[in-house]
Amino acid sequence: MSAASHVATESQKRARAFAHLDEAKLGWFHLRAVVVSGVGFFADAYDIFVIGQALPMLYQVYYGPQYITGSYPANIPGFNNSSPIPKTPQNTKLDFNNLYPNGANVDAWLKASTNWGNFVGQLLFGVLGDKLGRKKMYGVELIIMIVCTLCSALTGQMINGIPILYTLSIWRFFLGIGIGGDYPMSAVITSEFANVRYRGMMLAAVFAMQGIGIMVGGIVFVATLAEMQGRIQADYTCLDTVWRVALGVGILPAVGAVYFRMTIPETPRFTVDVIGDTQKADSDVEKVLAMNSVSNVSSNWQGDDIATAKVAVKTNNLAEFRAYFGQWRNMKTLIGTAYAWCALDIAWYGLSLNQSQVLNLINFNGPTKVTVSVFNATSNTTTTSKITPPVDIWNLFYQIAVGNIIIAFAGTVPGYWVCVALIEKLGRKPIQYVGFGVITICLAILAAMWNTLSAQSTPFLVIFTIAQFFFQFGPNTTTFVVPGEVFPTRFRSTGHGISAACGKIGAILGVQAVGPIFSTNAQLVLAIFAAIMFTGILATVLIPETKGKTLEELSNEDDVIIA
Repeated sequence: MSAASHVATESQKRARAFAHLDEAKLGWFHLRAVVVSGVGFFADAYDIFVIGQALPMLYQVYYGPQYITGSYPANIPGFNNSSPIPKTPQNTKLDFNNLYPNGANVDAWLKASTNWGNFVGQLLFGVLGDKLGRKKMYGVELIIMIVCTLCSALTGQMINGIPILYTLSIWRFFLGIGIGGDYPMSAVITSEFANVRYRGMMLAAVFAMQGIGIMVGGIVFVATLAEMQGRIQADYTCLDTVWRVALGVGILPAVGAVYFRMTIPETPRFTVDVIGDTQKADSDVEKVLAMNSVSNVSSNWQGDDIATAKVAVKTNNLAEFRAYFGQWRNMKTLIGTAYAWCALDIAWYGLSLNQSQVLNLINFNGPTKVTVSVFNATSNTTTTSKITPPVDIWNLFYQIAVGNIIIAFAGTVPGYWVCVALIEKLGRKPIQYVGFGVITICLAILAAMWNTLSAQSTPFLVIFTIAQFFFQFGPNTTTFVVPGEVFPTRFRSTGHGISAACGKIGAILGVQAVGPIFSTNAQLVLAIFAAIMFTGILATVLIPETKGKTLEELSNEDDVIIA
């Protein structure tokens, strides 16, 4: 057989094997892939966003005694106090950002430390997923997450050494590496096993577990606070247990998914296009199809042979990467996926990890200020001022937790699942266009009418909820889905990792650069976010519509087998 005939024969084998995957009916193996990947994303989102509620409790316990001083004036309306009330951590929420040295930036770093780890993990696992294989790397990221989540929950400070803020941020950084690794791994494995008809829906369903993770984080805080109400009302330091329990619960879904991730098979596409073993890929496809009809999501295959090169294929080294992405038709796709994700995350993380301002406006972040009269004996004058009255510290944190659940239920979770239902009907690009467009309009309205809307909780909440809905039924989902589809197998994990890492650059900017000024100039922040969302519309022009197309059609690369 001539070399040309050999290449043609092996290419036909490859096309036939992939066609079986592309045309397979939606079945149990597909469900298993979605569940195993989705449980990891549940843990990812839980671990990332739970810190927003945990930090104020940590600040209250560890820094409240040092920075809460002074007293409330006498005769506060509704308190019947004839003499001043001393301020204590039991009746006053610590204003960490204003009282702790450089507090706003320290708070921003603690929230963004996981995103810095995400950035490293997405690039690292993205490259390793293409070099070593999906199977070898899948599960490693969960083990990192389990160890670092446990260490985060148990972290403490040295009496004469490193403060707890530093030790927590270190563990959160390494936790972020594990979470970051989950993005390219879960997306690529789900995409490469999926059929064409439901590939977008499967990827969106994996990502939709992020919404469930965010919602469950709020529920865990509510449940833990409810159970410990009496103890916290007697001693505020019991809040130390609450935030540690909330962080620690993130271990449970990760532990449950480790075994299934470690035993998931290598994808046939990687076996052919990177290793060069068409024979094993063909037999693996048959096993996938057989398992697809077995009503058991926990089944694994037996006797998994090691793939060996039978044909020569294009390599995935740096020179080949440059050659492929040196072509404008390929580079513009990477620019589009990377920038759209970056733009999205600037606003998404900037708002999600700084929700205290939103909770203030819907009256879920402490009591409203009251007017008091204060007599100045020196000048023999009485002045009036607005102050925040003493609080039940348990009730304050309970209301914050409830407020977070309301926001999750109102727009966040529904948006994810509406996207799952409609992504194959509408396509990826239309959803991304509409999402960026509606978010731009909502944030522009909030910025332009801030002075009016900030005093009207209901209209504000309606507009904010619409924006939250279209974050999820829009670019927050599609920026995850599209990079898992548009790159060739040998660079698919790397391309997704680069796109996701650019997203985390956006998240870092949203939390650390913009976040610290949110409480002092929300109007400016919202205007900045609106402008950035508009640029996401422009970036969407660069990406192809992937609905109804095979991964090989989208990759712009058919001649993978070269000898």
